[in-house]
Amino acid sequence: MQHFIPAGVCARQIDFQIENGLVQSVDFKGGCPGNLIGIKHLVEGMPVKDAVRKLSGIRCGDKTTSCPDQLAQALQATLS
Repeated sequence: MQHFIPAGVCARQIDFQIENGLVQSVDFKGGCPGNLIGIKHLVEGMPVKDAVRKLSGIRCGDKTTSCPDQLAQALQATLS
């Protein structure tokens, strides 16, 4: 399990697991529960590269980032 501390969003932590290039699990601490549970269910089982491509750059209101964008950044760091 990997841990990521997001910046600029309501979620306080993102825990995730990757196996064989696929997102196996995602858990957000804090943030908007319904939306983040939806994101969790959408990306679990998805190739990491696809999740990064789909979630990168999403903004939350006036913020320059969002919880999905922060998840993309966390996942992107595993590809480097």
